[in-house]
Amino acid sequence: MKVLLLKDAKEDDCGQDPYIRELGLYGLEATLIPVLSFEFLSLPSFSEKLSHPEDYGGLIFTSPRAVEAAELCLEQNNKTEVWERSLKEKWNAKSVYVVGNATASLVSKIGLDTEGETCGNAEKLAEYICSRESSALPLLFPCGNLKREILPKALKDKGIAMESITVYQTVAHPGIQGNLNSYYSQQGVPASITFFSPSGLTYSLKHIQELSGDNIDQIKTQGPQHPKKNCLQLEPLRKDCTDTAVMFAAIGPTTARALAAQGLPVSCTAESPTPQALATGIRKALQPHGCC
Repeated sequence: MKVLLLKDAKEDDCGQDPYIRELGLYGLEATLIPVLSFEFLSLPSFSEKLSHPEDYGGLIFTSPRAVEAAELCLEQNNKTEVWERSLKEKWNAKSVYVVGNATASLVSKIGLDTEGETCGNAEKLAEYICSRESSALPLLFPCGNLKREILPKALKDKGIAMESITVYQTVAHPGIQGNLNSYYSQQGVPASITFFSPSGLTYSLKHIQELSGDNIDQIKTQGPQHPKKNCLQLEPLRKDCTDTAVMFAAIGPTTARALAAQGLPVSCTAESPTPQALATGIRKALQPHGCC
């Protein structure tokens, strides 16, 4: 059974995208299509801030892109040597908070010790930071132009100082329409489509609606939402397998809310933003229909 993931490919140590591997273990053939592109901003200013850990109580990374911005600062400004010699150790004497294992893995590659990665989203990370942070110095928060205000507001409400700096902006991937056209013409309508961010939904939904045609309009809920599995029974859309439900999946609650705001039923929300959790959720959502 074919499933579509709207994200860019990221090879792990095994040389394969972990989402493709985990879904493959359940007999699901996953295809990745990137829908977002990123442009880095304010790197000289960010580099200067990274050079002065004494001015901050710690770091917050909530996306892989913010970590990539830090890496670019080290590379472009010839700071790799001083980073290895002293800056890395000084930052490691402070707290480095992260959301998700993917971000934590990238942070560890630049030599920083992380905490909070199991929180899974900004809301839970905010609670974690508030329960631990006591430094009077601000936390440095490199972020994107579309950052949500939940984390900054939660910290402000608790009197925890934070300094944000926008280091990247999110734009539509230039190849999104062509790649989706190619996929639909070759593979047809997939059994499921997974969205990985509200912005990814924004940039891709119009194209998916056009390509799916009447299939989008046929989506109707068959019963109440399961309170634990977060799954809905949907009418079959695939002509080649009447027991298969076409479904929309979300990598987390923020993306699920964005789908719901568009009037689209969310068949599966991953319990955590990991390949294993998403694969398990999609499998559970599809399993009752007996086609995978």
